[in-house]
Amino acid sequence: MSTEAERRVVLITGVRKGIGRFLAEHYLERGWQVVGCSRTAADLRHERFDFHAVDVGDEAQVTQLVRAIGKRYGRLDAVINNAGVGAMNAALLTPAATAHAVLQTNFLGTFLVCREGAKLMMKRRVGRIVNLTTVAVPLRLEGESVYAAAKSAVESFTRVFAREVGEYGITVNAIGPSPIETDLIRGVPRAKLDALVDRLTIKRFGTLTDVANVVDFLLRPESDAVTGQVIYLGGAG
Repeated sequence: MSTEAERRVVLITGVRKGIGRFLAEHYLERGWQVVGCSRTAADLRHERFDFHAVDVGDEAQVTQLVRAIGKRYGRLDAVINNAGVGAMNAALLTPAATAHAVLQTNFLGTFLVCREGAKLMMKRRVGRIVNLTTVAVPLRLEGESVYAAAKSAVESFTRVFAREVGEYGITVNAIGPSPIETDLIRGVPRAKLDALVDRLTIKRFGTLTDVANVVDFLLRPESDAVTGQVIYLGGAG
């Protein structure tokens, strides 16, 4: 049994529900120390789960979170940037406030957590960062222009940031899940979702296990040569 000082530590954002909640439970089952955050409290309880109420779009809160991780655990092995908000509406009907909120959480939040997380990882010269994107980017989905734009920024940042931190043993990759039946798509008409799935090579809805499978691969020590990549599920690329 590994001690707390030896146990691998992963920070997962957006752990209250959906993909983030699933991944938190997934890595707890695998013996990781999981630090989770979301804007509102998560009801997950585990001796190795450390929850923080954080808005990832707030620089001061993110900085404080990562400093707390460094102080308590002295290490950060992995970051999974899952926190995100959707905006399923035509651009002509999208208020500026909505666009700002989507960019604030989906892009700025990812940037801040990557930046601060990498600073802690650099001390041990090893780390894994996985950012969540979406198949809405390659499929150019109508009605999701703002959401896709924010995730496109995440993808571009992922590729460039991977080059900036590669010399410190840190890999940075992104995963774009095919549609998964979570709260993020609950308000999307079923006909639209079915039409989206029909555009995929693998014509089915994605699962939480699909995502965990790829994250597992990217977090492996043996995956140290895989960086700056964007992996779309369902054959959407």
